[in-house]
Amino acid sequence: MKYYSTNNPEHRVGLSEAVIKGLAPDQGLYMPETIPVLSTELIQKLPEMSFREIGYAVIGALFSEDLSQSQIKELVDHTLVFDAPVVKVEEDVYSLELFHGPTLAFKDFGARFCSKLMSLLLAGSEKKVRVLVATSGDTGSAVANGFLGVEGVEVIILFPKGKVSQLQEKQFTTLGQNITALEVDGVFDDCQRMVKEAFLDPELNQSLLLTSANSINIARWIPQALYYFYAWSRLPKTGKKIVFSVPSGNFGNLGAGILAQRMGLPIDYFVAATNVNKVVPDYLSGECFLAKPSIQTISNSMDVGNPSNFSRLIALFGGDESLLREKVKGYFYDDSETVGAIQKVKALGYVLDPHGAVGYLGLKDFMKENPGFVGVFLETAHPGKFHEVVEEALGLQLELPDRLAQFLKGKKNVLSLGKDFGDFKEFLKKLEA
Repeated sequence: MKYYSTNNPEHRVGLSEAVIKGLAPDQGLYMPETIPVLSTELIQKLPEMSFREIGYAVIGALFSEDLSQSQIKELVDHTLVFDAPVVKVEEDVYSLELFHGPTLAFKDFGARFCSKLMSLLLAGSEKKVRVLVATSGDTGSAVANGFLGVEGVEVIILFPKGKVSQLQEKQFTTLGQNITALEVDGVFDDCQRMVKEAFLDPELNQSLLLTSANSINIARWIPQALYYFYAWSRLPKTGKKIVFSVPSGNFGNLGAGILAQRMGLPIDYFVAATNVNKVVPDYLSGECFLAKPSIQTISNSMDVGNPSNFSRLIALFGGDESLLREKVKGYFYDDSETVGAIQKVKALGYVLDPHGAVGYLGLKDFMKENPGFVGVFLETAHPGKFHEVVEEALGLQLELPDRLAQFLKGKKNVLSLGKDFGDFKEFLKKLEA
């Protein structure tokens, strides 16, 4: 299979280059040139299949031209080592819990898949790979733990100073080994811009092998489609239409859901739920897409003013923006509304994190306007990762899972950096020695 750039469909590369380069030379994101459609017979069998069996079928359809069956099995087995249960919260409303992995966030799926695929593609190579990652929270911890100790790979994580929760920060600043954390005096969009500029800098790319493990990389993005197939397979079959509400920042997760839909999964609608960083909900309501400076909120992993994966949303609908606006509905919420949702759902016996709360609100508003649906919202992180916010909202102390509590005991080790690309470039040039 070939992969094309969203900025230039004529630019096409193979799987290895798409994964190792991460970003096309014209700053476009790579997309598969064809999206395979699973048979109706296979879709109907999904409820009888295990998570891994679903993974073999979906990943096999996408990668069988480039990987052997044994490699596909190895990839899926390495990725799907934890569950993603669908939990009923109230009538016709379900939470897809994506926080049962090692860093208790949905990005564990993509990070584990990405690290394993890169190791397969780089087998036999003697050149060290530098993985550059911009994070507003969970990406950094998932990628750091997914790549920790992987031979021949060095991970460099850029994160905005003072804008990441303490637990998220501890999960990638205390590991050491092949993980380096850079604390940037700016916002997430500055971190993301610096990473993109590094990929496009001729001098750096002449001497360093740079790649990305953000959702701009297909190896991080595509495997997220797996849990949409799994969630759909575990929903009760009532005959009602189905909507998925996705709390969104960089919009890779929503794009992965649409990819699953394009592969034949019968999801009727999607909700793009954001905090006040609402450039995509504004666009979906009919405005032009206009990137804006990000605003800090309590759902900090979604504090993105210029989402990279927006171009993928357009590409997934074949460039038809009217169809995108028809099938994806946008809603946004401020911090007080987010806290209100956490409090309301706790009364139902379920504890939300701030991002899941935004997803819940979007789902409820969609279902209010469109009766007769079964809805799923993505609970993207364990509430303990944002325990300060959740505890203040609920007036109680959460019991942290052992894995989170252990991270808090670690010693933070970071390097400080300004938001000018020149400073980052000088840092990277020193790695050549």
